[in-house]
Amino acid sequence: MVLFRGDIKCKSLQRRTSISVILPADNMHFLSDSEEIIPQPYKTLYLLHGLYGSDDIFLANTSIQKFAEDKGIAIVIPCGDNSFYVDNRQAHAYYGEYVGQELLDITRNIFPLSHRREDTFIAGFSMGGYGAIRNGLKYSHNFSKIGMISAALITDEIASYEDDSNVLRSRAFYESCFGSLDEVKNSDKDPKYLIDSCDDVPDIFMACGVDDFLYDKNVDFYEFLKSRNVNANFIQDSGEHTWEFCDKYVKKFIETLI
Repeated sequence: MVLFRGDIKCKSLQRRTSISVILPADNMHFLSDSEEIIPQPYKTLYLLHGLYGSDDIFLANTSIQKFAEDKGIAIVIPCGDNSFYVDNRQAHAYYGEYVGQELLDITRNIFPLSHRREDTFIAGFSMGGYGAIRNGLKYSHNFSKIGMISAALITDEIASYEDDSNVLRSRAFYESCFGSLDEVKNSDKDPKYLIDSCDDVPDIFMACGVDDFLYDKNVDFYEFLKSRNVNANFIQDSGEHTWEFCDKYVKKFIETLI
């Protein structure tokens, strides 16, 4: 297994930003008569962290590093800050464009990653689950499968938020990410709108704990997907909004990719 952690220069964000990349070493083949390494193009999962996270948080709180090596899949984890992975024009912080396209271009240029849509996937936990569905649909030409673990599917109610000291319900915080909250619904920041607008919806995997505070929102979204005949699988299991649940179901999602 090879682990890369470093900074890349990113046009979408107009600055340098950090990424972590896991490459399974057992997919490297040595020639019998030389020391030359022949890298093989990897199936690749772009994995998005949640609120308060960074590119190293999955490495610290889950066992996906070893799991990726065992399954022979590359995992790219960008730093999304607290952006919800949407484009912020005022700050010139186009996080959606970054994770949906530019990150793929950069990492494919550096690492031996497959360029094929059928080998390229996006998933995330909590805020990252929202980022995965939003950008997996907006950039559906790049991704064949989307994984949503305890996804923060808040766009149906976001316009009703008011000032609150709790950042999870703070109107000011969400306005700093999404802009005008009254304009989120039926825009490219609304996953339901994107489902109806997407010509080639990727397969969707969902998992959420029945005791998770986001459970009802995930059930509602799955019912919406069924009403649109989207190929989606939703696992409802005991559990809350925890790293233990995330670890278990990121692995379950990866198993569907191999």
